[in-house]
Amino acid sequence: MSSRKSKKHDYTDRLKYMRLLESGWTFRSIRARYGIDDTQLKVWWEKYQQYGKAGLHKSGNIKADFALKKKIVLDIAENHLTLHAASIKYGPSISPIKAWLRIYRSEGLPGLERVKKRGRPLGMGRPKKNSKPLTELERLRKENQELKTENALLKKVRALVEERNARLRAIGQEPSKN
Repeated sequence: MSSRKSKKHDYTDRLKYMRLLESGWTFRSIRARYGIDDTQLKVWWEKYQQYGKAGLHKSGNIKADFALKKKIVLDIAENHLTLHAASIKYGPSISPIKAWLRIYRSEGLPGLERVKKRGRPLGMGRPKKNSKPLTELERLRKENQELKTENALLKKVRALVEERNARLRAIGQEPSKN
C-alpha cells in the first residue's frame, strides 16, 4: 500500500488507469506513479474487464440486509472467494465485507443479523427541564446549592490570586492592583 494520502479517483482517472493497464503497465508501476492501492486497482480492472466502461462508474450505496450479508460471508468462507472477487460479484465495497467477516468469525451468523441503530443514543443531550413548578422548600434548597457552588468558586479564585501575588513578591515584583 502506498504511504501517500488517499485520493479520490473520478471516472476519467479510472479510465486512464485501465488504458495504462491495457497498454502494458503493471499494477505496481501504476501504484508507484499515482498512489493507488493495489487491491482497489485490481477491483477496477476486473469490473472493467467484466462490464467495460460502465463498470468504472461509482455505484450507489448498497443497503445490505441479513440475507445478502449471509450469502456473501458464506460464499467467501465455503468457496474461498477473495474480498475483491466478492465485491465484484455482489456489489458492496471491500471494507463492509471485511467488517461482516470479522463479525461472522467472532459471533457467527446471528451477529450479522443484529442491526446497529443509527444516530445518537437515547439519553444523550441536555436533561429535560421540569415543567411542574417547584415547592417553596425545593426552590430554597436549589438556591442554597447554587450559592454554595458560587461561594466555593470565589474561594478558589481568591486562593489562586493570593498564590500568584505571593509568587510575584518572592521574585521581587509588585502584584497588580486589579
